[in-house]
Amino acid sequence: MNFTRWSARLPGTQRRAAARDDDHSSVPAARAESLRPKTAATPPDDSSEPSAPVPGPALEALSARELLGRLPAPVALLHGPEHRITYVNAAYTSAFGPRPCGVPAAEAMPELAELSLLPLMDQVLRSGTPRTVKSRKVQAGSSYTVTCTPVATGPDGTGGEPGVLVYATDVTDHAEAAERLRTSERRHRETAVTLQRSLLPQDLEQPDDLRIAATYQPGGTDAAVGGDWYDVITLGAGRTALVIGDVMGRGVRAAAVMGQLRTAVRAYARLDLPPHEVLQLLDVLAAEIDASQIATCAYAVHDPNEGHLVYSSAGHLPILVCDEDGTVHRAEDPTGPPLGTGGWVHTSGTIPLPPGSTAVLYTDGLVERRSEDIDEGVASLARALSGAKGSPQVVCDRLIRSLGVTAEHDDDVAVLVVQHPARTGASAELFHNASLELLGGIEAAPRARAFATGVLASWRFPMELCDLGVLAASELVANSLQHGTPPMRLGLRRTDRRLIIEVTDGDDHLPRRRRAEPADEAGRGISIVATIATSWGSRRTPGGGKAVWCEFALPG
Repeated sequence: MNFTRWSARLPGTQRRAAARDDDHSSVPAARAESLRPKTAATPPDDSSEPSAPVPGPALEALSARELLGRLPAPVALLHGPEHRITYVNAAYTSAFGPRPCGVPAAEAMPELAELSLLPLMDQVLRSGTPRTVKSRKVQAGSSYTVTCTPVATGPDGTGGEPGVLVYATDVTDHAEAAERLRTSERRHRETAVTLQRSLLPQDLEQPDDLRIAATYQPGGTDAAVGGDWYDVITLGAGRTALVIGDVMGRGVRAAAVMGQLRTAVRAYARLDLPPHEVLQLLDVLAAEIDASQIATCAYAVHDPNEGHLVYSSAGHLPILVCDEDGTVHRAEDPTGPPLGTGGWVHTSGTIPLPPGSTAVLYTDGLVERRSEDIDEGVASLARALSGAKGSPQVVCDRLIRSLGVTAEHDDDVAVLVVQHPARTGASAELFHNASLELLGGIEAAPRARAFATGVLASWRFPMELCDLGVLAASELVANSLQHGTPPMRLGLRRTDRRLIIEVTDGDDHLPRRRRAEPADEAGRGISIVATIATSWGSRRTPGGGKAVWCEFALPG
């Protein structure tokens, strides 16, 4: 056989020995075993150290069959289109059992079928090119990497049908170690994703006036978690805060910072501050947590009475709003630097969110690609949003698909979709608004009670709820008359789930609940409201005044 073709696949020493023995490998095995090349003594080179003597016979004296027999790896030689067995060495017999010569491999070597080698050997015969399969397992449990090398000569070493030399390397230990490593990485990955998801809202709050859905997809396949987060916070009086943020980098540290920022946002949101003031507080906290971590955040508030989003951004990508007709608007300014930089005074802006429109808040993993500018990614998102219809979750899924985000995406992605539905028919009958301007004076309180009584009766509330609503409206108006300044206004709003009563005035001092002593003639109004209502609160309004509100959950 011609050793030049297949010896290139043998390990180091055997390959060099095979190359030197190439002249002898071309004769039949019986003759090759009887041949012993004449060797002449070569005087040593004085300039080099003498080599150590090699025990056993000289490699040049070994025949092809002897050389294959001495290899520790399983080796088989097959010839012809049926791959008839010509030779198997002792290592092959030890691994797979004895194999009869002259029998097609498909009949006598089931291990080759298990390793998917029969089609591969056909390819080797046709192309004359070696092929290798890596880490294939047989039923016995061992794994092998196998190389199939074409042999140009027949089984007698002279000519005839070409064959294939099969050389297998036992890689069971390596394969098992690799599988253990993959299992460990998969377990760490699952733990990391569980940690990340546990820091995100488990159930999104669903405001009365909005429909909201969110999607988070971890990036890559490694165990490093990211710092993307989102949140929805109901502020009371029908108002809702929407938050999206991103802590740059990956790892547990980024996730820990994200968790602290998200918790802080929820705490600051309960103060019912304007968006820019929330980010101002968050900026100071981010610097205290870890000044080396860069974090961005967009915070927006929706008020159903005003029909727009009031927002502020700390280095985050712009909010997109799609009107009912498909026109997409981008909330460009104002945008400040990322959180933790300090020294920057954030400001708030507005963007319309009329009925029938959809807003999208997202992190950079959705739109950022290494091959294009990020503005192109935002433009692609705007085009995808323009054509996305359906429920918020459907829109989320369509945006993810349209932007080419897959399980192999290399960055975390968070998307928050907010729809302000256009209600008609029976659905619209569940949402009503009524308001009364209060001029002050002694007639303001009776007018407020009469107005509240008539409105609540027209909304067909139960008598008990009407009485509680009138009492709460009376106490809030009385509190405003005593401690506030004009202009004053009483507002009533009903949704499909609650009744909201709100009084605004021109004074910015927020009321607080206190314990009134028995001898006190005042100071019980807010306590009464807090006792009878489901919830209550207050906030400063942009014009320098305040709003005090309470809510009643509707029965059923």
